[in-house]
Amino acid sequence: MLVHRRSSLAAAAPRLYSATIVFLLGVFILPSAAAGQDADVIDAFARQIAADVETDGIGGITAAVFKGDQVLWAQGFGWADPANRVPAGVRTIYRTGSISKSVTAILMADLMEEGTVALDDAVVDHLPEAAGFGDPPADMAPITLRQLASHTAGLIREPELEGAAAGPIEDWGYKILASIPHTRYDTMPGARYQYSNIGYGVLGYALQRAAGTSFMDLVEDRLFEPLGMRSSTFIVGPDLWRRVAVGFVNWDDGTVDPDFPALEHEGRGYKVPNGGVYATVGDLATFAAAVMGMTEHELLEPATRREVMTVQTPEAPDSGYGLGFSIRPVALEGGAVRFVGHGGSVAGYNMYLVFEPESGYGVALGRNYNRGATNLGEAGNGLLQALLEAGS
Repeated sequence: MLVHRRSSLAAAAPRLYSATIVFLLGVFILPSAAAGQDADVIDAFARQIAADVETDGIGGITAAVFKGDQVLWAQGFGWADPANRVPAGVRTIYRTGSISKSVTAILMADLMEEGTVALDDAVVDHLPEAAGFGDPPADMAPITLRQLASHTAGLIREPELEGAAAGPIEDWGYKILASIPHTRYDTMPGARYQYSNIGYGVLGYALQRAAGTSFMDLVEDRLFEPLGMRSSTFIVGPDLWRRVAVGFVNWDDGTVDPDFPALEHEGRGYKVPNGGVYATVGDLATFAAAVMGMTEHELLEPATRREVMTVQTPEAPDSGYGLGFSIRPVALEGGAVRFVGHGGSVAGYNMYLVFEPESGYGVALGRNYNRGATNLGEAGNGLLQALLEAGS
């Protein structure tokens, strides 16, 4: 087990603002907040999740509904550790997978505000090794931080380097540098949306170089600590380890494997800025509230928040990818709204986060197995839409 730099911090529940806390069998309800039609929507959702988890018979799901900086409801279903009969609950920690990209993008935005980087800086200005990407298109301008953060840099999804996504977490930076010569362009930068894990890995490493401080320290010192996200980390120490759900890969042939996910706790090679964060659903709710500007600690200025949640991809003006978040319009009876969010999937874990920045409503979901009766993205979006329609 790896030792966490912040092991002196006591394990804590997700930050629940202005709340009288009621915990019962892994359930949290903010009194009087989730009432009436909201309560009916949540109750129907909870019954469906409970039935799905029982049908799957593998592990557990934790779900949360929040509005601004208040968690209105959170509940665990099934098991965080079936072998030891540890139930999934509101304090259960999951691997967030690609929601880590959202964290990296918000770190970039924070560094932009202090002038350490600018959104349209050439990546090579901070990381000269980035000039070594293979097969650059003719007459190509240098790729920018904005392009990496919006998946428009034209890079392939993964480096063509064996073992790039394996190895100790402490060596992730070396894997980034080793991967760059094995990463090629697939299209002209800026031409289209093209999801790239290695692109986000390079973005995180470029931010580290620009700030002169470890990427993981930057995230913890600038985001997790000031926001009170005390169940969020990259390296799990003894104080948090007991709350990490056991992950299960359930394969197409029906076999269930806990060993492969267990190996990845020691590191996934270069995949730290794009897939390394652990968190609870409550901490993801806090993070979303900060992105919306609804936490006591004002993480970003309004103009920066708007830029983060503005579509940066060229395919459509109101639907696509911003800076670390997917954005899409949703039609409601009262008019169209924007859903902002991200999903994440790694061996043995899925998480999903979605919110609507005008109302402040959002949903966070975590699961410790890879496939099941619940599609987390569809469930999260469906619940958020039902809540907004119930309140309209």
